[in-house]
This record gives sequence, structure tokens and C-alpha cells, in this order.
Amino acid sequence: MNPESTSSQESKQSFSMDDFAKALEQPQYNYGFQKGQIVTGKVYSYESEGVYIDIGGKSLALLPIQEAFLGVTQDLSEALPLQLERDFLIIREQNAEGEVLLSIKQLEINQIWENLIELQEGGQSFQVRVIGTNKGGVTVDVQSLRGFIPRSHLLAKDNLESLIDQVLTVNFLELDQEKKKIVMSQRLAAQSAGFSKLIVGQLVEGKVAGVKPFGVFVDLEGLTGLLHITQVSQKRVDSLSTIFAQGNLVKAMIVDLDEGRKRISLSTKVLENYPGEMLEKIDEVMESADARAERARKALPQLQ
Repeated sequence: MNPESTSSQESKQSFSMDDFAKALEQPQYNYGFQKGQIVTGKVYSYESEGVYIDIGGKSLALLPIQEAFLGVTQDLSEALPLQLERDFLIIREQNAEGEVLLSIKQLEINQIWENLIELQEGGQSFQVRVIGTNKGGVTVDVQSLRGFIPRSHLLAKDNLESLIDQVLTVNFLELDQEKKKIVMSQRLAAQSAGFSKLIVGQLVEGKVAGVKPFGVFVDLEGLTGLLHITQVSQKRVDSLSTIFAQGNLVKAMIVDLDEGRKRISLSTKVLENYPGEMLEKIDEVMESADARAERARKALPQLQ
């Protein structure tokens, strides 16, 4: 082998090893730790600025006091005893001294967002506590995060102050983790709960909430049913306003439900003894609606 070649290889190898060793000493070497990464660490010591955590890096990582807990600050030594091993979230990569900044609070917040997204995807109702009010509605505690319910989506809209500390059942209107926006509706949750109690063939009673050329909207204790003009009577109806007025009580049978669209289709023509009875003797039809509904269910299998 050529001596000069051997000498050259040894020189390159020596240089490479030295270069690697120096690289390890440079502050920019981060041992693979990156912002947003979840790492396992062990509680090492307590200092005035927070808790030092051993995550296997060149230097100890710092968990600032304000990043230790979500909510009220707890006793560090009790919540994070020495040698405790757990997960942390890196919120800042190492600085010039090689120190990484950690957070438990942000890790918990991320988990809460995951929980909320699962609730939204499942269309589930859940409970929140009212913690404040403003001109547009109320602010609520959502698993330690802050959410908002617009006044128009509250069941009790007049005295918002009376709602403070109350627990409300809600559904999501908007959930945006990037914008940190959580908007909910108590009204939609109530509608979902009420809707689940309805069945086709059920006789319901409500107040006329509106009369349109195509049909009558009926308020069913927070839910809205539609009595279409073709479902009012077996006889042709020329004008609904001559039969119904806003605020009138009306009994009708549910003939179709669409929970996805929250649509309730109603009928009074199935209660008639003869075509046109709703137009001529609506009061009699309403008074004996229960017996008529029972008869209609037996006569129409799809309503049973």
C-alpha cells in the first residue's frame, strides 16, 4: 500500500472525528429535539423559574412555572415530585446554552382539543359551566378552555347574569383550533334531545309560529314542525290564513322525521273523518284528536 495514501486516509479520518466532536459541542446541535415534539423526561430539580427536567439532552430542559399546569397553579413538589417520569411538549428548541423549553399545559390543551373534536365529529351534546357574560351572550368553561354561546342560541335570553355558574347542555356551532374559537348552542342541544323523543305516528301539540302560503310552522317546545298545505286536509286548501293564525294551538300527527336536517313533517288530514272536515269543523277535529290519531295509526301501518 502506498504510504502517502495511508497517511492521507488517517488524516481524513482524524479530521472527521475531530469535526464530529466539535459539532457535538456547538449550541446548534439539538439532539433531534424540535418544537412541537413530545418527549419523556424525569423531574430533576426545582428552581425559582420553574422545574428542570432531564430529557436526555446535553443540558437540562426547563419547565417554566406558567407552563406547568392548566388552570390554578399547584404545588410543584407535590404535582411533580423528584424523579417522576412523564411526557412533556417542547415549546421552544434549545437556546444558546442548549436549554430546551417544555410545557405540560400546552400538552393538556392539545389533548382537550382532541377530545372536543371527537365530540363534534360524533355530534354529541355535552355540558359546560357559565363563567361570564357580555353583550352578545355568555362565556363558558369548556374542559378548562374558554367558549362562547351567542344570546340567540340560549334558551333563557333575557337575564344572562342569572346563568352564571349554571351548567348548560350544548352542541357545537363552530370549533376552530387554529383560531382557538369554540362557539356552542344550547338551543341546538335542546332540539336534539327533544327530537330523539319523537316518533312517526305520534300526536303532538304546539303553537302556530308562522303561516306561509306553502304551510304552517308549529312550535313544539323548542322544535319546529311543518304542516304542509297538502297535509292539512284531504280536500284542497286555498288559503291557510283563513284556518290558522299565529299563536293558535294545533294538534297534528307526525308523518315523517329527518333527524339529520331536523325536519318534522306534520299532518292533520289523517285526523279527518271526511275530506274537508278540517276546513269546516277544525275545533271538533282538535278536541277529539287523540281518538282520531289512534284510529289513524291502526288504519295506516306506516304510522304505527
